[in-house]
Amino acid sequence: MSDYRHTDNAQRVVVTGIGMVTPLGIGKEEFGRRLFAGETGIAEITSFDTNSLPSHRAAEVKNFRPRDFVSVKNMRRMDKISLMAAASARLALDDAGFQITPENRDRVGIVLGTAFGATDITAQFLQTLFTDGPASVNPILVPNTVMNAAAGHTSIELGFRGVNTTVTHYAVSGENAIAYAAAEIRRGTVDFIFAGGADILSEFYYTSLTRFKALSPQNRGREACRPFDRERNGMVVGEGCGILCLESLRSALDRGRMPYCEIMGSGMGSSPTKPNQWPRKTEGIKKAFNRALQNADTRVDDIQAIFAAGNGDTILDAVEAEAYAELFDASQKKPFITSIKGATGESFSTGGIRACALALSMEKNILPPSAGLINPLRPLSFVTGEKKDLTVHRATLAGISFGGTYTYLIFGK
Repeated sequence: MSDYRHTDNAQRVVVTGIGMVTPLGIGKEEFGRRLFAGETGIAEITSFDTNSLPSHRAAEVKNFRPRDFVSVKNMRRMDKISLMAAASARLALDDAGFQITPENRDRVGIVLGTAFGATDITAQFLQTLFTDGPASVNPILVPNTVMNAAAGHTSIELGFRGVNTTVTHYAVSGENAIAYAAAEIRRGTVDFIFAGGADILSEFYYTSLTRFKALSPQNRGREACRPFDRERNGMVVGEGCGILCLESLRSALDRGRMPYCEIMGSGMGSSPTKPNQWPRKTEGIKKAFNRALQNADTRVDDIQAIFAAGNGDTILDAVEAEAYAELFDASQKKPFITSIKGATGESFSTGGIRACALALSMEKNILPPSAGLINPLRPLSFVTGEKKDLTVHRATLAGISFGGTYTYLIFGK
């Protein structure tokens, strides 16, 4: 990827639209209202039976009506994750006030992150394949088993023909997709691009996570998502999609649009960690964070807020909190830290939804509380209990994944 440091309005990448299908609601109004009120979308699972499992709660998307956003003709061929992605993109497009036309559609693109894709369709496909044989497989299922199905369906539904890429990088899929999309704007390969992340909840996916003992309650105790809390005992899985509309600042100004915020830069990194484990040391986090600061030509003292990756896991939350304590140890100004995964759950591509939340926060000058956080594990400036009124000029979106991969994004007001 090219150097992200901006030099003029044609190189500066801004967010002009956001759209989401989430456990907190459909669209930015309902999502924002519930997020800033400290509500949570986590509840007992209703879409499948969990009686044989140790965990029973998740953040499910409710009251989603695809027909409100997707044509009946295309809807018949689309799976659950594709419907969420297409709906989120349409909401973001309407929010941005942008029209896709035959004249500009070749310069409109999408970069979508997904950690696991259509796990429901994949499980159904394989069960039929191994039980009844290839001749019994529904041919409509096959295209939806590939990871780039959601991005492809979205481009067909909205009618654009530019860059179309899917990023699959475990728990930093959404963050990497946004960094990738911003680079495409800076490179000049597109004029307008959708970027974000989508993943869904399915019985196969949920059961697999319980087998890995990743979900709350990992040990004895009450099942809940408690990011950075001393009583945390594992994550709660979620689902949903969040998509940003990105374009250059020059393009936004020419259209008379006031951006939510600017994506100033990003930093990536990795450290040696087993594929199914969270990192246990802080070096990789700090390197990625500092690379993002350098990339955005920003100082550590400029960061006022961090939208953290913490999800209630005993290891992840501890190492992330320790990394921030070390990064800001000598800083005169300590950033406020919040994690919205206590409200949305951990979908592993939640970077898209969290980026939308960050954009809303910068527009409204409000930081959302960390739902589920009561007793912080470290004396950091966590946003607990209620929302915090704060004009944020610089904020960081944190992405940390199993296997020791990291992506940090710097947002500017």
